[in-house]
Amino acid sequence: MQKKNKIDVEKTTEQIVNWLKSYATNAKVNGFVVGISGGVDSAVTSTLCALTGLKVLCVEMPIHQDLKQVSRGKEHIEALKKRFSNVSNAVVDLTLTFDVFQNSVPKSDDVAKYNLALANSRARLRMTTLYYFAGTEGLLVAGTGNKVEDFGVGFYTKYGDGGVDLSPIADLMKSEVYELGTFLGIPNSIQNAAPTDGLFGDDRTDEDQLGASYDELEEAMLADEKGMTENDFEGRKLDVFKIYKHLNRINQHKMMPIPLFKKMEKLS
Repeated sequence: MQKKNKIDVEKTTEQIVNWLKSYATNAKVNGFVVGISGGVDSAVTSTLCALTGLKVLCVEMPIHQDLKQVSRGKEHIEALKKRFSNVSNAVVDLTLTFDVFQNSVPKSDDVAKYNLALANSRARLRMTTLYYFAGTEGLLVAGTGNKVEDFGVGFYTKYGDGGVDLSPIADLMKSEVYELGTFLGIPNSIQNAAPTDGLFGDDRTDEDQLGASYDELEEAMLADEKGMTENDFEGRKLDVFKIYKHLNRINQHKMMPIPLFKKMEKLS
């Protein structure tokens, strides 16, 4: 399985920034609001938004968050504010809100489903918070998902971090996001950190949850796009390809538009 060739980071940055600015201008809004997680995707997205010159609000929304994730997010925001006068930030600690919610809903006997539902609830609380600021400040919610997450394995929460107004990096592979991150000067502490969604309140990484690294899944996605099948692989590459195909299949409901009932035309 072959990786995609490296992108022209300068040209890609210019194209995304122009696209963001044009979309916001046509929508007659003031700029963008971005949830900051301490990861490379939100760091790159917020930097691209800042480059438009429009207002950018970076929001931290900890929920029983790992201190390392919090510190990386703060480091990025402070660096961004020093570089761009159009960037501001807000901190909304949702820990108490989440705890009240958790104590208000019935506990399921299925521990795995219960924990996953609560994890997704964290993402949906954050989405609600971002749209609060979008409404009060006249901003668009900028998504932070990359192509592997959004259209490969569906590794995001429906109506959570998937609930956005526009997605600046959703056509970029994870490796391409890292390339942009280097070009944009994203701190090494973020670039070198193991990717994690931070939704379970522990130190599990995205790779722990997915069963494969983003590099492996990216290769599998590219192979699938070329029409390759399980018969083309063996060993670890076969295992990863099966993981990719399984996740892609079960998460199609996130990637496709919601089904709509259409009434039948009356027969004349």
